[in-house]
Amino acid sequence: MQETLTVILAGGVGSRLSPLTDHRAKPAVPFGGKYRIIDFTLANCLHSGLRRVLVLTQYKSHSLQKHLRDGWSIFNPELGEYITNVPPQMRKGDSWYSGTADAIYQNLWLLSRSEAKYVVVLSGDHIYRMDYAPMLEQHKASNADLTVACMEVPIEEAKAFGVMETDHDKRIVAFSEKPDQPVALKSNPSKSLASMGIYVFSTDTLLKVLENDAENPYSSHDFGKDIIPKLIDGCGVYAHHFGGEEGRVTQDAYWRDVGTIDSYYQANMDLLQPVPPMDLYQQDWSIRTYEPQLPPARTVSSATGNEGIFINSIISSGVVIAGGSVQNSILFPKVNIANAAVVVNSIILEGVEIGEGANIQNCIIDKYVKIPAGTEIGLNSKLDAQRFHVSDKGIIVVSSDHVFE
Repeated sequence: MQETLTVILAGGVGSRLSPLTDHRAKPAVPFGGKYRIIDFTLANCLHSGLRRVLVLTQYKSHSLQKHLRDGWSIFNPELGEYITNVPPQMRKGDSWYSGTADAIYQNLWLLSRSEAKYVVVLSGDHIYRMDYAPMLEQHKASNADLTVACMEVPIEEAKAFGVMETDHDKRIVAFSEKPDQPVALKSNPSKSLASMGIYVFSTDTLLKVLENDAENPYSSHDFGKDIIPKLIDGCGVYAHHFGGEEGRVTQDAYWRDVGTIDSYYQANMDLLQPVPPMDLYQQDWSIRTYEPQLPPARTVSSATGNEGIFINSIISSGVVIAGGSVQNSILFPKVNIANAAVVVNSIILEGVEIGEGANIQNCIIDKYVKIPAGTEIGLNSKLDAQRFHVSDKGIIVVSSDHVFE
């Protein structure tokens, strides 16, 4: 793996995940009770043996940079290992990153001086487990210029992806970014073959195609829209199927783009299923993160005799449920649930205090919000819409800067 450089794209605005991304980059959004979204991609790199990693940051990146420093300063630079934050350097002009391809183009000097033969390009805002080593091996064995990780998705969902067609050798013969009419698989007309935004490039090919793309004034400088379609005709572009039995990870074939409030909420709720589609307790592929030193979570009986209880929930360190009840919810560290408060079907981020007798349902509450005693959220849709952001599927988001009257 020493001949491979990994680039993680982590600079996007993530506007569809607002208000959770109003003050942080999308890869830094908390997930699953203790993690950040980017932890899943970084854990894949760690377990796959990819130990030269550049994280390209841009939008409101302070909390992301802090998380990388506190949780991921684990490699030894004396051995040529690193996870390095790379904000825009403007080495190729005076603009910020303006597309996935442009972000890497602006850092071509880092690719050149790395002397890597291969470049793995990843996104920092997806939830999944994957061993990248078999994909790299396939790339080398097929002498490919580019290998694209792909998965089968229902054809009605394929409009949100780059959709490809392949021949019997897994060579990609056609590629269309977010098509209105996705091409169906011949073997299964109800599904399409979709790109996961995971790429392995031969470095020479990547350098050449990015230089050419930068000179095109009509390009949007995007891998799916501009780079991949142009490589198909003249280069060897192959598909790598995600979800097989290869590699060192016990494969669950779970992959989610948590780019909207509803998809983010559902991916968190997936963790609460009796048999989760992605098991956080899987021993052979743990997800690393930064963890502060906190006391264990506890429940407390209130002075009125109410027992603190939780049912089918994820409860993190430092949580205190003091006579309140929590059901089918995820509580991040240092959350405090007061006497007679009720929390149902909700995601409560770090440091939130829920006052006595409050009733919280179908909510995402951002960090350090203080919910006053007796507050009801999730019970009156008309009133909720006047006060908070409400998603298409009715999930209420209480932002970190919301002021209760």
